[in-house]
Amino acid sequence: MLHDRLVPDEILDLARRDADRIYVGKKAGNHHRTQQEIHQIMLAEAARGRCVVRLKGGDAFIFGRGGEELEVLRDAGIEYEVVPGVTAATGCAAYSGIPLTHREHAQSLTFVTGHQASSTRNGSQSIDWAGIAGPGKTAVIYMGTSQAIAIRQGLLDAGIAPGLPVALVVDGTRDTQQTITGTVESLPSIAREAPNGKPGLLIVGQVAALAAQFNWFETLNPVRTAA
Repeated sequence: MLHDRLVPDEILDLARRDADRIYVGKKAGNHHRTQQEIHQIMLAEAARGRCVVRLKGGDAFIFGRGGEELEVLRDAGIEYEVVPGVTAATGCAAYSGIPLTHREHAQSLTFVTGHQASSTRNGSQSIDWAGIAGPGKTAVIYMGTSQAIAIRQGLLDAGIAPGLPVALVVDGTRDTQQTITGTVESLPSIAREAPNGKPGLLIVGQVAALAAQFNWFETLNPVRTAA
């Protein structure tokens, strides 16, 4: 079993006792194994006639590189099955009481990776912020905490209102979950509130403000607002 950093011990403990556990976790700036190494381990274990489980946190097909891994298996003639997961966007939103779509607040929804926030394409931002954020829209940004300054600048440059609500969900769906709310203008302050090294998901849009009313999971740890 090849497992990622975000798979909790409670899930790993459900595996057969004789199963080998191979940690292949990644986090920003610290990859325990490269993606190519993960591919080679999968192929090597399968070649030994073993049943290989590639266990990921969230959904492997949403910023999880699941497609790349299937290509490797297909090219090697190895049969596979896919069990769909719950992606961070829907898990974090549900546990923080934020409806990603709402008839009164958001009629479109876009997932984007924060790694693109500081990059440019043909001299312009690689993300069409005006197209994915603003009135009637929700943008969910994966792995965006470290890019908070660039994300704020991109949103403001695109004409997005500085007062548009934003929520950062840290350690989503876990007992240690924290939801920090604020606005586009306060994005860097929100990011600084996040514990160092913890995974975080940014939700940008009017629906983010609903966490203050509907956050059912953190009733013993009230929603925090960044200054």
